[in-house]
Amino acid sequence: MAVYRIAIGSPREASNPAAIRAAFAEFFSMLIFVFAGQGSGMAYSKLTGNGPATPSGLIVASLSHAFGLFVAVSVGANISGGHVNPAVTFGAFIGGNITLLRSILYWIAQLLGSVVACILLNFATGGMEITAFSVSSGVSVWNALVFEIVMTFGLVYTVYATAVDPKKGNVGVIAPIAIGSIVGANILVGGAFDGASMNPAVSFGPAMVSWSWTHHWIYWLGPFIGSATAAILYDNIFIGDDGHEPLSSSDF
Repeated sequence: MAVYRIAIGSPREASNPAAIRAAFAEFFSMLIFVFAGQGSGMAYSKLTGNGPATPSGLIVASLSHAFGLFVAVSVGANISGGHVNPAVTFGAFIGGNITLLRSILYWIAQLLGSVVACILLNFATGGMEITAFSVSSGVSVWNALVFEIVMTFGLVYTVYATAVDPKKGNVGVIAPIAIGSIVGANILVGGAFDGASMNPAVSFGPAMVSWSWTHHWIYWLGPFIGSATAAILYDNIFIGDDGHEPLSSSDF
């Protein structure tokens, strides 16, 4: 079994220039991602006159989120690790790849980035409604919770395999492409059932701006369970004791 190196971190991290830069990187990456993903849905609604959801709309959502996340991860990778997701940050923390205090900085930045993106979208579109994530008709909260757990497991497992595992080698742009692709694929699977968030910050921004919190807990609990499960399994099975490296100043 792997020996976990979960670290709390030093209070000095809050004023550490590298940590602050990393938090800003997460803020801007999240802003880019949510603006593209949420904005594409709003554009589709405008083009269809707020018509009902269609298969083509699901494909648009899948592609926009996949492309947006590919870019958001890529531009933040060299500064913050390109988490762009509180659940990914949580998984990195569980695996001992980032301290708790830096994780908190990331979470604050990620949530703010999502909220600012939604505010900008509301203003830029002339006051169009920002729609919060919701569970579809005929889908129970437990169905949705399982969707979020499994989809986020796949996402964080992909992150570990392509970006965290020290044996990954020089994968270059493969990690952002793989991460964006699994999110796009999961949206095709779960989008019609619960919106396929996999990302508490992506759900938080629209909920905050629209002040709609119905079943919002699903979009936190599911991703955090899926993320922790993926981190623990990958760390124990594929990295192990010998694969761990000490936390560096960049903390993943």
